[in-house]
Amino acid sequence: MTLEADVLAAFPEEVQIPAQLVADAVAASAATTPRVLVVLDDDPTGTQSVADLAVLTRWEVEDFTWAFTHIRENQTQAAVYVLTNTRSLDPAEAAARNEEIVRNALSAAAGTVQLGFVSRSDSTLRGHYPLEPDVIAATVAAATGEPTDGVVIVPAFPDAGRVTIGGVHYMRGDAGTLTPVAETEFAKDASFGFKNSEMAKYVEEKSQGRFPAGDVIVLDLNIIRAGASAQDPTISAKAIADALEPATNSTPIVADIVTENDFRALALGLEEAERRGKKLLYRVGPPFVRGRIGQEIRTALTSEEAFAGNTPSTAGGMIVVGSHVGLTTRQLNDLTAAHSSARTIEIDVEKLIAGTETAGEAEADAYIGTVVSDVIDALHHGDVIVHTSRLLIKTDDAAASLKIARTVSAAVVAVVNRTLKTFPPRFVIAKGGITSSDVAAHGLEIRHAIVRGPMLPGIVSLWEPVDGPAKGIPYIVFAGNVGDDQSLTEVTRKLSATF
Repeated sequence: MTLEADVLAAFPEEVQIPAQLVADAVAASAATTPRVLVVLDDDPTGTQSVADLAVLTRWEVEDFTWAFTHIRENQTQAAVYVLTNTRSLDPAEAAARNEEIVRNALSAAAGTVQLGFVSRSDSTLRGHYPLEPDVIAATVAAATGEPTDGVVIVPAFPDAGRVTIGGVHYMRGDAGTLTPVAETEFAKDASFGFKNSEMAKYVEEKSQGRFPAGDVIVLDLNIIRAGASAQDPTISAKAIADALEPATNSTPIVADIVTENDFRALALGLEEAERRGKKLLYRVGPPFVRGRIGQEIRTALTSEEAFAGNTPSTAGGMIVVGSHVGLTTRQLNDLTAAHSSARTIEIDVEKLIAGTETAGEAEADAYIGTVVSDVIDALHHGDVIVHTSRLLIKTDDAAASLKIARTVSAAVVAVVNRTLKTFPPRFVIAKGGITSSDVAAHGLEIRHAIVRGPMLPGIVSLWEPVDGPAKGIPYIVFAGNVGDDQSLTEVTRKLSATF
């Protein structure tokens, strides 16, 4: 058993850094030309660590124009999230989508806004890596002539128990224990499995040797916290920038992170490296953007804040659960046990897939219609929990796994959309990454939204749709792999009128 305190004992204490110090450094760099981070979020859960930022589920040039205008007119911190949902796509589709988004963002910026690009992915290392950073770098180079010197890889998500120490990525457990992430259920993912917890070796594994582990630049806590003895963040910033000097031709750079101060130290170092001329691209977990732009940690939203400015519907709320990880199933079980007045409706995945394969779309559509009717009836009386059956249909074929996931997600989307058009719910919670993405973009038809903040400290974001049929309905994006067993219950209780 590895204890976090024992691992950290070999490194300096953290350097205390106010968020405003980072925000001021970012503002100084953007004094002449406004600078915006475009965050390509491979599922919508990346927004759970930020507040008051624009979110797009579409990426036409006019969508970016809306976002850049929103930033300018509201003087918000300069980042916009783009919901790519690429974790549910095959590699070719993911590559094409990344390229299209980057080209459209650059077109909308048209020299009036300086763009940086963030490839936001999973803190448990699942996703299209190194494909997505490769495509972003190639597209930027083709459109602007600017090469990418380094790809900074920061999967850490301390709020959810994911930390990187000594170049090794861990999941934090009870009593201060650490488990290397390759030893968790996430490493066995059917589409994105991996074998290495040491980040440099993970990079070599995923790049199939294109980036040998020995060529990866590792910013360990000795560098991130270089100014610890003097509590001077400028020392750390210089040490980080110095370490990045050799980066060229998309050199992978991995960073240790344990606390928010580590994120801020890294941000100051990256600012210094970019001031020296380094061109960097980021592949990160959820909290990186908050630290990178110098945003304060937003306290969890209250029940009143969740509905601020909107009159809640008299209908019940809708909790949609698609994720199959063990934590989600435990959270679902806790909610159904605690919220006895809510009706629980299951979407039978085996029946859905069998119907699609044998009788075509008609039988599957008829089955979905029955589910919708049951959901609407339930919403007239209170909250309804809609979940896919807990038996995960597995296959060793990654493409087949994604196809099954899409079929199930399409059914969930249809249920949400038909319900919305008939009897809008008081709120919608979507549990699971692909589920949250599809429910947002297609089920609720959200095109533009503002992420208002977290429903729980550091995790689970609330979006306010600013257009479309879901305008005025709080939408809660809840990752499958965050929180404790009671977290889904806690969020539902904040929003429900009958719990």
